[in-house]
Amino acid sequence: MSLYSETFYSNEINQLFSNRSVITNMLTAEATLAKAQAELGLIPVEAAEIIEFSCNVEYIDIDKLITDIKLGGNAAIPLVQQLTKVIKNSNFEASKYVHFGATSQDIIDTASILSIKEVISWMEDKLITLEQALLNITKKHQNTIMIGRTLMQQARPITFGLKTANWLESITRSKLRLQTVKTDVLQIQLSGAVGSGNNNITDEVQIKFAEYLNLRNASLWQSQRDDLNEFASVLGILSGSLGKIAKDISLMMQTEVGEAFEGAQEGKGGSSTMPHKRNPVTCALILSNSTRTPGLVSTMLSSMIQEHERSAGYWHAEWETLTQLIGLTCGSLEKSIDLIENLEVETERMLQNIEITNGLIYAEKVAFALSSTLGKMQAHEAIKKACKLSISTGKHLKQIIIETHTEIDNIDELFQPENAIGNSIKWVEKIIYRYS
Repeated sequence: MSLYSETFYSNEINQLFSNRSVITNMLTAEATLAKAQAELGLIPVEAAEIIEFSCNVEYIDIDKLITDIKLGGNAAIPLVQQLTKVIKNSNFEASKYVHFGATSQDIIDTASILSIKEVISWMEDKLITLEQALLNITKKHQNTIMIGRTLMQQARPITFGLKTANWLESITRSKLRLQTVKTDVLQIQLSGAVGSGNNNITDEVQIKFAEYLNLRNASLWQSQRDDLNEFASVLGILSGSLGKIAKDISLMMQTEVGEAFEGAQEGKGGSSTMPHKRNPVTCALILSNSTRTPGLVSTMLSSMIQEHERSAGYWHAEWETLTQLIGLTCGSLEKSIDLIENLEVETERMLQNIEITNGLIYAEKVAFALSSTLGKMQAHEAIKKACKLSISTGKHLKQIIIETHTEIDNIDELFQPENAIGNSIKWVEKIIYRYS
């Protein structure tokens, strides 16, 4: 546990990857292997029952296991040693069948997949919650007019509902990606020392093993890590999408903008020295996580280049990398739900901000209107000159146009924000309809 374990991460996910939970999943794999082999007559049923009973984390000295890992290079070796000793003390014959025919990677990979299975279930629930929160805010603000910005500059009006609808669509796409990758990644690893199986790791054992664990019976992936990296990539994309939402909201929270704020809470967002501050702390944590995740995805992808049937180092590089990637992404997901569900939207400020350019944001629309008489290029140049005049004189662009282009007869309509939002409302309605 670090000082920031509860800051960047989700406590529930931290528990899924606690030492006890990881060891429990490894023991589950060992117990299930014995059960499958016993059912097929490869080991005595009594031995399997004793092994299953003994596969209890309470019988494991976790501190000793952690100390011993560095001797063998993975957690399965000292775990099997401790488990065998526990069983030998009660039934020597049964101890002969612990880890029968398996290799360390079989147990470690399968345990990792069992953890990932729990993670995916957790994420699916959270994504549904976030999706619903984004749908609610999109419905509420489908007609709320605000300024659209490109390259950090005011561009032209849109609706806030259009912005949140874009957030919503990205989250839905990640939810669909997760559903797809679930089919690929939730699979057993059980193929023996070099991936060829043996007399005790047969096709039938694999089938039973997968059935008992409710995982897919997989073909060989001992040093073929594409499915695992597909999952890592899905996490990276989701983390980026959550970061995009947090980036937009943090910019909208700027003092000069003031269009949206994280939900108020006692003690939240304050400064250690400036009493007036209301900092975007939730956004900052999500953005921090999103900044770290691409490097972790890159490490996962780099670790795919594994030598022969088991890698020296590349497989090992996955362990903490994937755990951190999962933790950071899930932490961002949990924080994003809080961010959206409690978001405070300042609709009046949005309207006020539309007016701060003295009408320059309507220049494109005015140019389109003028092009019917001057042509597109000439109209563009004419309005460009009008914009420069507006900036230099401080006059509203509308007043400049009235003075210089009397041929435009619907000037008032051109400078009304609701007439400059394009298809914002129509497109938001189309998106909302897809969720109904």
